[in-house]
Amino acid sequence: MKYEVGDEILVLQTSEEGRVLEILNPEMVIVEVRGVKFPIYTDQIDFPYFKRFSQKPLVSAPKKEKAFIDQIPIEKKTQTNHIKAENGTWLTLLPKYSLDEFGDDIVDYFKIYLVNHTQDAMQFYYRYEKNGQVDFELKSEVLPHKDVYIHDMDFSDLNDYPHFEIEFSLSKKDDKRADYFETQLKLKPKQVFNKVEEIKDKNEPTISYRLLDKYPVREKQVKEQMDLSSLSKVGYKVVPAKKFKETLPPVRSVVDLHIDKIIDDPKGLSHFEMLQLQLREFEKWYDIAVMNRQPNLIIIHGVGKGKLKEEIHQLLKSRREVKSFVNQFDHRFGFGATEIFFQY
Repeated sequence: MKYEVGDEILVLQTSEEGRVLEILNPEMVIVEVRGVKFPIYTDQIDFPYFKRFSQKPLVSAPKKEKAFIDQIPIEKKTQTNHIKAENGTWLTLLPKYSLDEFGDDIVDYFKIYLVNHTQDAMQFYYRYEKNGQVDFELKSEVLPHKDVYIHDMDFSDLNDYPHFEIEFSLSKKDDKRADYFETQLKLKPKQVFNKVEEIKDKNEPTISYRLLDKYPVREKQVKEQMDLSSLSKVGYKVVPAKKFKETLPPVRSVVDLHIDKIIDDPKGLSHFEMLQLQLREFEKWYDIAVMNRQPNLIIIHGVGKGKLKEEIHQLLKSRREVKSFVNQFDHRFGFGATEIFFQY
């Protein structure tokens, strides 16, 4: 769901601002505008933050007096490096402003930088998504105490669920430290809007999000010859790692997540408990599909209120092995199933 209770919204038809009071379903919410409450479709509203930055002020700017060249004070020299961040590795957004006819700042876009304030040179794989679709990818290297410009992001992209995924690895391999480190970042329009206002008040140039403090060490490896006889004696089934795959259920190309397909008697379970059971079942068959390198998998989630489908789609957006997924009409399942396509 794009909106949450309490979010500020803009009615597109009237350009009036209001607030979300209640979520009726994925397509409709109840909003309050100037004290009036009414239902409205989600495609008829938007977040107001882009409008606030781009709208022209209603008052005219005071006329500026003429200044002659000998009256203009000499500008003090400033530090050339505009990226400011503490120790660690950061994703930094540098707002770029333009001036309207009244001389006021308007945010047009952000310049995205990867800032490395550590002692390590690192290789990185960067992926930027909008609305669940990959918009930009980059593989490169960032040197110690350096920053790398990556790309520009329009301010209006904040309404398109911007999602960043970054994988780091050391340029010079170190057996004592991890092979790689993965992290991700999701931006919310309201939070970014507030941060922009904050840096303007503090006269700071950038917004920074910490990705890691320092590159992680390698986890201690478990000895292969560990004595597991004590576990067998108390009833646990011990399976050699080489034969683990043989103990898994046979692969499925279609998985039905209706609750009566998972447990015999769902009576007495709350909606939340049933949703958690369905998500655990999804994770189980998803992992089996990936382990067996299946090319695709169909998940039957039903139509209903769409909560299970929404949760599954959010999970799929963050999985690297997912090439794409689609929820379209199928004569067998209607719109109640999503097909996942994998990449390995």
